[in-house]
Amino acid sequence: MYQQAVASAERVFGLMDEPSGLDTDDDAPDLSVSDAVVEYENVTFGYDEETIIEDVSFDVGGGETLALVGPTGAGKSTILKLLLRLYDVDEGTISIDGQDVREVSISSLRTSVGYVSQETFLFAGTVGENIAYGSFDATREEVIEAAKAAQAHEFIEELPDGYDTEVGERGVKLSGGQRQRVGIARVLLQDPEVLILDEATSDVDTETELRIQESLDALLADRTVLAIAHRLSTIKNAETILVLEDGRVVERGTHGELLAEDGLYADLWGVQAGMLEEIPTR
Repeated sequence: MYQQAVASAERVFGLMDEPSGLDTDDDAPDLSVSDAVVEYENVTFGYDEETIIEDVSFDVGGGETLALVGPTGAGKSTILKLLLRLYDVDEGTISIDGQDVREVSISSLRTSVGYVSQETFLFAGTVGENIAYGSFDATREEVIEAAKAAQAHEFIEELPDGYDTEVGERGVKLSGGQRQRVGIARVLLQDPEVLILDEATSDVDTETELRIQESLDALLADRTVLAIAHRLSTIKNAETILVLEDGRVVERGTHGELLAEDGLYADLWGVQAGMLEEIPTR
């Protein structure tokens, strides 16, 4: 046991000693959000000198939804990671209400930007604790209200111990749809001004997707939303849709405008609607 503990301690302290990949300023001001306008201006970024995103520019106004679509590997998720400052841009700027995200405190940035991923991570603990993760001063009443808004309260009440039910490591005692709704309740409790949806319903069945979509309707109200979707039916009502290919924006517009262009988006829609067997080479 001692030898195992020594080996574990070496790995833990090695990780703690690893320098941050971000340039941070402990005295940076907090992000102040009023209109929640997100703007990308000539953004370029790459991993290990391989360019992934090249000269991407767009903006999304407060309360609007912007969707990112495109083939696998087009750079959709990378673009949104840059907003959260999981990485910093190589060139260009990303701002919220005119404030460069590199010039504000990371804690205030990540408090203002909520994130719903394709695979919600739950910790070993109770359902209530997992909903309140990140909002540790929330009351039980606030947790329950968030769960109701996320269409999760009903199934939680049916669990053996309700909100005090242990979910197991990574939430193994819950189904995929249940974990997703707990994750949405967590973000509702956070109440962020800007919301990122990274293929939030792609791994669940149709019935569960409808329940989750009901949850998301409450979450999206009056928020600025950046969404990635492989199921194009979930984002066809977005105010703006960006189509990415090889790290560049190749098309932009509404669902109707992009179908009329008969380009890559129309091909993707045709494949999902069963009108095309595969995306044609252009």
